[in-house]
This record gives sequence, C-alpha cells and structure tokens, in this order.
Amino acid sequence: MTTALTYRSLDETSNRLAHSLRQLGVCKGDRVAVSLGNCIEFAALTYAVFKLGAVLVPLNPSFNSFQVQAALNHLSAKVLVIGAVTDLAYKPTHGRSNLSLLEDLVPNIHSINGQIQSERVPHLQHIVMVDNLAMHPDAAASFATNLSAVTPFRELLTSSPVAVTPTEPLDANEVVNIQFTSGTTSMPKAAMLSHRAILNNGALIGNRMGLEPQDRIVVPPPLFHCFGSILGYMACATSGSAILFPSPAFDPVASLKMCVEHEATGLYGVSTMLIAMLDELASGKVIKTIPKSLLKGIVAGSSVPESLMKVIYQKLGLRNLVICYGMTETAPVSCMTTPNDAFEKRTGTVGRVMPHTSVKIVDPADSSRTLPIGQRGELLVAGYLVMKGYWDDKEHTEQVRVQDSDGTTWMHSGDEAEMDAEGFVKITGRIKDLIIRGGENIHPLEIENCLLQHPDIMDASVVGIPDDKYGECVAVFVIARHGVKAPNRESGTGEISDHEVRDWVRQRLSSHLVPKYVFWVEEYPKTASGKIQKYKLREEGKKLCGK
Repeated sequence: MTTALTYRSLDETSNRLAHSLRQLGVCKGDRVAVSLGNCIEFAALTYAVFKLGAVLVPLNPSFNSFQVQAALNHLSAKVLVIGAVTDLAYKPTHGRSNLSLLEDLVPNIHSINGQIQSERVPHLQHIVMVDNLAMHPDAAASFATNLSAVTPFRELLTSSPVAVTPTEPLDANEVVNIQFTSGTTSMPKAAMLSHRAILNNGALIGNRMGLEPQDRIVVPPPLFHCFGSILGYMACATSGSAILFPSPAFDPVASLKMCVEHEATGLYGVSTMLIAMLDELASGKVIKTIPKSLLKGIVAGSSVPESLMKVIYQKLGLRNLVICYGMTETAPVSCMTTPNDAFEKRTGTVGRVMPHTSVKIVDPADSSRTLPIGQRGELLVAGYLVMKGYWDDKEHTEQVRVQDSDGTTWMHSGDEAEMDAEGFVKITGRIKDLIIRGGENIHPLEIENCLLQHPDIMDASVVGIPDDKYGECVAVFVIARHGVKAPNRESGTGEISDHEVRDWVRQRLSSHLVPKYVFWVEEYPKTASGKIQKYKLREEGKKLCGK
C-alpha cells in the first residue's frame, strides 16, 4: 500500500477491504482480529470492519501463540489479520517472525489450501497476512515456503471502491470494537465498546484539545490500545486532522524525525515515551531541534510530574499539552484538562469531566454513598461511553457495571480519586494498591511522582511488602535513566544508590513514606497494553526479602 492516504482515499480503500472481507464470509457481528503495528493497513482495516458492522478486535502484536490462541478462541474470531513480522519497540528494523506463531495455531498450515481448519482455533476461517518483509529482509527466507492457505493482504485491495451497504442495518449502540483490558491483577477481559462510544469519545477529545483540519498529529502510541485508536485515530478523524504514525512500534528517533519532517503541530505519548524522546533530543545525534509548530499533545497512561511537564514545555514545545484520564471500559476518556487550564491543574489533576459524562466519588465500602468535595474515594463513571460489558463474562461485568436506584449505570474504576470545588479530579492511586503501614494509608502514586522528578530515574513503581512490625512497608522498584549505572546488587556500587533514593523521598515527603526496600530493575512485568503488573512486583519483592 501507499504510505499516505487522504480521507477520500481512506474511504475508498476501506470500501475495497470491506468488500473483500465480505467475500471471505465476514458479516455483521463477526469478530475480526488484527495483530499489526501502527501502519496504514491497520488504519484502513479499522473502517472496513466498521462499515460491515463487524467487530474489530485489536491484538497486541507482541502476543505469543498461546495468547493469540486464547484471544481468538475466547471471541470465536473468524478472521485474523497479521503481519509477517512483528516490529519491536526501541529496536527499528528488528522484529519477530510470525511464521512459528502461525504454525502453532494451524499445525498443517503448509499443506492446506483455502479455508483454515485447526482444532486449536476451531472458529478461525481465514488468515490474512500483511507483507512487511521489506523492512525485515532477514526474515524473508523463512517465508519461502507454501502458505497457500494464507490470504495476502494485497489481494484484499483488488475489490471495488464503491460504498459498502451492510447486510443488516447498523445501530449506534451496537458493539463495533472489543478491547482487551490491561489485566493488572488478573487475565485480561474483553470490553465491548459501541459505535456511539468510540466515535463520540474521539470527537469530544479532539474538541477539548482544540484539534483542527490543518493539524498534523504524530501518534506513537499503538493502535491496538485505546490511546492510539481513539485518542489518536478517532480524535483526528472526527476533527479532519492528519494523523502521522512514525513507526510500527515505538521508536523515539522515528517519532522526532516525523515531527521535524512534517512540521507536526502535535505529539502524543505516555511519560516514558516522552522521556525517551527528550533523551534522544538531548544527545543531538540525529535531531537537534524541533519545529516551532509543535504545540499540541496528549499525555495519558500515568500522571505527569510538574518537573517533567516543565521540561516538555521547554524542550518539546508542547505548551498546549493536555492530560487525559480514562479506562478501556469507558472508551476510554472520562476526564481531561484543557490547554487553557492553569499549569498546576494540568500537572496535579486529570482535569474536569468530559461532556455527556458523569463522574462521582463514592465510599469504597458503600458505593451508594457519594463523598463530599475534597474527600478521597472510588471514582465511578456513567454515560454513553460505558462499555456494554465484558464478552461472555457476566460475573465480572456485574461486579464493575452497577445500576443505581435511579436506573443509571455506573462503571467502577477501581481508582482512588478526589474532586475539588472547581470540578478538577485528582487520581491518588489504585484502591487495591493502597499500602497500610502501622495503620496509616500510603498512596504509592505520591511516592512514584516524587521519584520521577529525580534526574537519574526513568521510572518508579511502589508496592507494599509484608512487614513484621508495621504490617506492610514501602518497597520501590526503580529503573535508572538511560546512561545512568544502577547499583550492582552484590557490591552496591553505581552512579545512583539506594541511600540517594531514600534521601530524595525523605527530603520531600513524610518519613513514613520513605521506602524500606529499593530494588533496581531494567524493566517491569507489564500487561498487553503496557500497564505495570504490580501484583507480580509484590511477589518478586516478597521473594527478595525472604517473606
């Protein structure tokens, strides 16, 4: 495919794909799984599936065969669209061949023609492959074999570009997208989102951040995640803005290059992405300056400390940067700052509630009791954006999607929050992550935000570890900034020390918040969507402490 599409050509290309998918037997309600990095094929497929009234199921392309098999079988997916190679974040031109994954799913894939037949994925009928081998020549040899049962993506582009008429009428409240949740405490669940939810959420995000048709927004976050697909793709599409995908998987150099080469007006990212781009910019190896046009942007996925926000302003120029809060189950954004909010509100809060959305703070022990302004409790969300439920999981749906006495359906976020008199919401942590030390409640996010302001720390994740004296104590898993030597576990030597971490917290926060244990790691266990699995860190911490 071409590397650029106008909205007219996107419409025509998605029509071609929709007609071809229909020829493969895809009808309204069928699940189409897509395992691709950010690319133009994924962008066009999104609308093709929507036009048929089928259900788009984005999969993390780094899933292994077990995870893909589990996802396909859970949703009885009919079609899988996958790249020949999965690109790796931070490693441009490096990738993982997906041939062995396909062989695991369909053991006889080299000997069959036509429709897929496999006991391992009994509902799967077709596999469509996007040929991205040109970027990965080392993997090309492994595909020099019979794969006649696999449909080349390019063949789907040969159908008519005329408009597609669904076999059955579409309704705005019907499910069009199933997103796997982060699963930080359990197996991921499949959240069902409607046409109305994702399109309106995208439009309202674009409106609040001031997107216009002349904007060019660089979006490194993945399309398999709501950040890339709704905050990115749907917000840009409903605003008429250009969306720019710098690379299939995150690459800080490619992201900066795209900002420069296209004189981008906006940039998206989670904090760690922006830090990686700032480090690359500081090195001056490839990109030395960024265009003055770069003003707009979104940070989501975690809070942004004031010190980092100031650096983003100074070095990246994103003076109209906004913060979004949400969850997969609310399609996803329920609260958001605006470019005109005071600086302290854009760093200390996640903004105010979005239009056509309601939020309230309730007593975690009694959700019927709404708490007064300034008091911490669980954040609940209601409105058009709330998911239809978890696919084939009535039990978990009923636990989090609860109707009140007035008939309003509220989504339990599991997040602890407070609201001020102006309506600004502050997320203070996950309720399940709360640490109780000697009867005092400790909020990990407060310590994490403090440590993120240290110049030698890339990331910090705080958990509670059992303690004989206090019941629980504070432990922190720290990732050192790129180029900074972390302490050796045996010798304790390094460019930053455990003592320095504790002292940093001691000077800025109360003494009971100082970590008892400091563990240095290179990466965290994460979910498919990139959220830290704290329950695994807790278990690792207990092992390291002999608990």
